[in-house]
Amino acid sequence: MMLKAAANKKSKEDADFASLKNIIKTRLGFNCEYYKDSHFRRRIDVRLRATGSENFGEYIQVLKQDQNEQDILLETLTVNVTNFFRNSEVYDIIEKEVLPAVIKSKGIGMNKSIKIWSAGCSIGVEAYSIAMLFHHILGNRIGRYNISITGTDIDKASLQHARNGIYSEVEMKDVRPDFMQRYFVKEGNQYHIKDELKKMTRFKPHDMISGPKMGGFDIIFCRNVTIYFEKELQEKLYMKFYEGLNKDGFFVMGKTETLLGPSKDLFRSYNAKERIYAK
Repeated sequence: MMLKAAANKKSKEDADFASLKNIIKTRLGFNCEYYKDSHFRRRIDVRLRATGSENFGEYIQVLKQDQNEQDILLETLTVNVTNFFRNSEVYDIIEKEVLPAVIKSKGIGMNKSIKIWSAGCSIGVEAYSIAMLFHHILGNRIGRYNISITGTDIDKASLQHARNGIYSEVEMKDVRPDFMQRYFVKEGNQYHIKDELKKMTRFKPHDMISGPKMGGFDIIFCRNVTIYFEKELQEKLYMKFYEGLNKDGFFVMGKTETLLGPSKDLFRSYNAKERIYAK
């Protein structure tokens, strides 16, 4: 009898969790079907405790009745702890080898366009970090190149944060002193990105799972995003990134992520330790 009761409870819990995911998809516009359930359960458990909900069924009722809770949940599901030049050893290779290789590949002709994609850009620190490195490397030659850095995310609040370009001490902890002075204006405890970097960047909503294909990039960064996805989706995304790169373009992934599926044979390892690959 106890086993049957436990089985019924588990069955209802699974059904409520499926209903919750459907509500998140239809009401919040956040497609969670391909994400690992373990990741979602951890994030949703945070909101269950915060709202005093005993189970998914109770939380569904809260979510249906409270628009504010819908906004909070979306932020909870998409929030990322991040800062400029996170994992500095990766940026060392980007600065010393990858960006110079891309710049050199443009030769001496008229086509000086460089396109970068920061996928899952959150609040924009990765995109601006790359912009700083381009400025630092090129110096007075920066005007000879048309550098376009596109940051995409599904979280509108994060994208607006990126567009505003205003950051706290937390995000600034790994910024070099000379970069801090050169590329930011400090006002109180906040740091404002200078316009010269904003002109190189743009931020737009894009769902890398179901959104339109993007292409023509010299480098694609997608770091510490796919770890939340199921294996099948990871394989599809890596192929999307492969196809979205120009010949000899670079793909940079997170240190805890691994290429899967056909892309594993198509990409050439450029720096295996730092998870940098070339097309």
